[in-house]
Amino acid sequence: MKAALLKGLNEPLEIRDDVELVELGANEVHVKIVSSGVCHSDVSAQNGTIPTQFPSVLGHEGAGIIQEVGDNVERLKAGDKVIISFVPACMHCNPCLRGQSYLCADMGPMIATPHFLIDGKPVHGFSGCGTFSDQIIVPASAAVKVDDDIPLDIVSLIGCGVTTGVGASINSARVTPGSSVVVFGCGGVGISAIQGARIAGAAEILAVDMVDSKLEMAKHFGATHVCKPDDLDGMKTQITGGEGFDFAIECIGNPATIRGAYDAARRGGSATIVGVGRMEQMVQFSAFELFFADKQLKGSMYGGANVRVFMPQLLRLWKQGKLDLESMVSKRMKVDDVNEAFRAMQEGEVIRTVLDFA
Repeated sequence: MKAALLKGLNEPLEIRDDVELVELGANEVHVKIVSSGVCHSDVSAQNGTIPTQFPSVLGHEGAGIIQEVGDNVERLKAGDKVIISFVPACMHCNPCLRGQSYLCADMGPMIATPHFLIDGKPVHGFSGCGTFSDQIIVPASAAVKVDDDIPLDIVSLIGCGVTTGVGASINSARVTPGSSVVVFGCGGVGISAIQGARIAGAAEILAVDMVDSKLEMAKHFGATHVCKPDDLDGMKTQITGGEGFDFAIECIGNPATIRGAYDAARRGGSATIVGVGRMEQMVQFSAFELFFADKQLKGSMYGGANVRVFMPQLLRLWKQGKLDLESMVSKRMKVDDVNEAFRAMQEGEVIRTVLDFA
């Protein structure tokens, strides 16, 4: 079995063809991966932004076909097409029962349980997944069944970037019809946030990025205005008369852009932080401004989504032509070329590269 292995901090991924799976557990499913998106969070694992065990099979945005189910699994069966969810939805823990399945308590055990073997030694999958592999084992609660006619080489993006970004606009920020929105960062998550704001009915959507080609792509996905960071103040004046945006959505995870998103929101508006920053990095606010500005500053974990409900909703939007997944796929590669996929993403050359395993 072939997989892309991260052996240490800032090391290139090593392609191994001697990877095996552990024995299938009673509440787990064995999935043959058909496609996997290359998400910036995988780079964040490589560079230490997201703490990760070493060695680790990277990849968490994938789709595939179930090969086998554990003894206690009832709602899934061999042959089912599924999208992998890097956050399970057990539907029985306190967060799930509160309607916050994106905070499911089973995420910790999922991450901590190794499902791969190399030379007889257990190896973890990133975020409990490891979709840069031919085959994986995940909890049944982390596999979302899709209809048989769904093309898995397209919808793997829903496993992370699309759910996170569209969900950030619709579920977390709760963008309203006729509102003004600014989105910081036009990678896969930012482009999805732009699509989410468009679907929610925003009147103006400003995309902010440093790469010209990504700004041009943002227009295709629904941005009504685009600019580089140095031009943000001028665009805020042009679009909102200087008042600020109703909704600011940050999809980078940098203290400067987090602070910038808060500042870009109007008084009484909201700033939603989607990007994953480093644990040691801090963002500073004055005690007075938090009171006086009356802004909402909130995080957005996995787009605030109940994946069992939201992923099927996204697929219906895609089927009706309201959510563009195809145009988000900039390149297709094999897992052997995953390091080139990382380079292209870091250089801003792509929205998403998809690794094809079929």
